[in-house]
Amino acid sequence: MMEDGKEDSLATDDESDQTTADNTVEDGSTLLRRMEICVAEAEKRSGKNAVGMQETFTVYLIETRPMDAVTEGHNPAPDSLWRRYSEFELLRNYLVVTYPFAVVPPLPEKRAEFVWHKLSADNMDPDFVERRRVGLENFLLRVASHSVLSNDKILQHFLTEEHGWKEAVFDTGFQAKADSRLRALSATFRVRNPDKRFMEMKHYSDELQAHTSQLLRTRARVADRLYGVYKVHGNYGRVFSEWSAIEKEMGDGLQSAGHHMDAYAASIDDILEEEEHYADQLKEYLFYAEALRAVCRKHELTQFELEVASQDLVSKKQQREELATGIVRTFSFKGMTSKLFGQEAPEQREARLRLLEELIAEGEDAVRDKTAEVQEHVEKAWVDMQRFKEQKDKDLREALVSYALMQISMCKKGMQVWSNAKECFLKM
Repeated sequence: MMEDGKEDSLATDDESDQTTADNTVEDGSTLLRRMEICVAEAEKRSGKNAVGMQETFTVYLIETRPMDAVTEGHNPAPDSLWRRYSEFELLRNYLVVTYPFAVVPPLPEKRAEFVWHKLSADNMDPDFVERRRVGLENFLLRVASHSVLSNDKILQHFLTEEHGWKEAVFDTGFQAKADSRLRALSATFRVRNPDKRFMEMKHYSDELQAHTSQLLRTRARVADRLYGVYKVHGNYGRVFSEWSAIEKEMGDGLQSAGHHMDAYAASIDDILEEEEHYADQLKEYLFYAEALRAVCRKHELTQFELEVASQDLVSKKQQREELATGIVRTFSFKGMTSKLFGQEAPEQREARLRLLEELIAEGEDAVRDKTAEVQEHVEKAWVDMQRFKEQKDKDLREALVSYALMQISMCKKGMQVWSNAKECFLKM
């Protein structure tokens, strides 16, 4: 997930807009319409890390090919480069900071979660690495099909430039614009008038995460028990095979039935491997919940900053009124000292009025800019949240229907095994 920024200060709207414009390709279509993208394979490597210690890590081969060459019937060799998982993390962190209104697709898990006991939780396990490869490809395809994210130049550097990519990312200064977690948490508790739609969406993201995690835990428990049930059927196979050795007339039937039981027991490995594919689809939306919350937290922060700027402006105007009229409406240390030691000289008063006028003008500009920032974030974020909702509904419906069909197929195979065993018994 996005790391804390080293500085608390936010860039101004103009700077942010300029950075976004500089890093965006002016094209109406998404990158996926112009480029074929895949993560073709994974490879284990060894090397020294930043502190000089030996480490083993996995790199992933990204292949890209211009779509126009494919559609015209040509089949050029794809451009390819290797990336580590940490580089995918850097890309996503950059996108989250640069496009705070976007529900940025999540990365696949760094270490296996919600695993049933026979599945390895080792992040170097070949099966886990393969599932992560699929997840990283899905992440790139999601980003490349997004109407805004896909046209970012840094993304294209990531996909096509072997060297110099990290330098280009850090040159954008995105780390300095990252909101600290402490500021975001403070805004959450202190903001007074957040958009109700975002509060509802934040609550929904919490519920989405809770339900998907419960579903994944249930699925892991079922997988454990299912694995045991299937493997126990192997005992039928052993018993029937041993029994067949002492029977002359029944021997062939018993041995055939035993073979069917053995095949049934062995089939669970492929079944549960296929199930992992559906579990990974659910995990994606488990992690999407945090991406959704990040957009809501950004709204809370910008709204809180607007409220602070507005309150500061009201305070400055009140000070100007009190100074101009000489009537102090609220208790202040300055008002008390004026009563004790007399009023300040006219020149001092005029200087203070001029300073307050300048501060008020600056405050009005700040409120106007912050209001525009809040409105822009609300409009863009709400559009992207609706896009996400449509995508989520479609994806989860397809995943759950496919999972149900897989379960039906599995039950039918079990019925077929016992039907075959029955035929074997009838022939004895």
